Amino acid sequence: MTARKPNTEPTAADDHAGAVLAYRAYLQAMIEGDTEVLDALLDDEFTLTHMTGYVQPKTERLSQMRGGQFVHHSIKEKGLDVHTVGAGAVRLVSRTLTDATVYGTRAEWRLRLAADFTRHDDTWIALRTVATTW
Repeated sequence: MTARKPNTEPTAADDHAGAVLAYRAYLQAMIEGDTEVLDALLDDEFTLTHMTGYVQPKTERLSQMRGGQFVHHSIKEKGLDVHTVGAGAVRLVSRTLTDATVYGTRAEWRLRLAADFTRHDDTWIALRTVATTW
């Protein structure tokens, strides 16, 4: 009997699990206002498309969080779908109840967040998030 080399390629289930962990770390960092962690979790070209349609670059987003224009008090996940969209690429679509203060006004929004993640070696990085309502 010949010994088989173990399969070291990540499976779709591995990709999904890794992307979900990175996504939840991203949400937690937003709640904590931890822009250093967010900087590491987001691609340099990351964009957030707001429910208004405004496409905000990463640097502006983090700057506004540091300045207190965006403060996330809580983000409650109400559903999460995970889809493979290519080799080492995953799209997560979640429904959240997001309690946030935006430019001085606090409210709770029902947000649908579609987030694209890609794997760089063993690390999952967010490329973009599109926020709409549900």
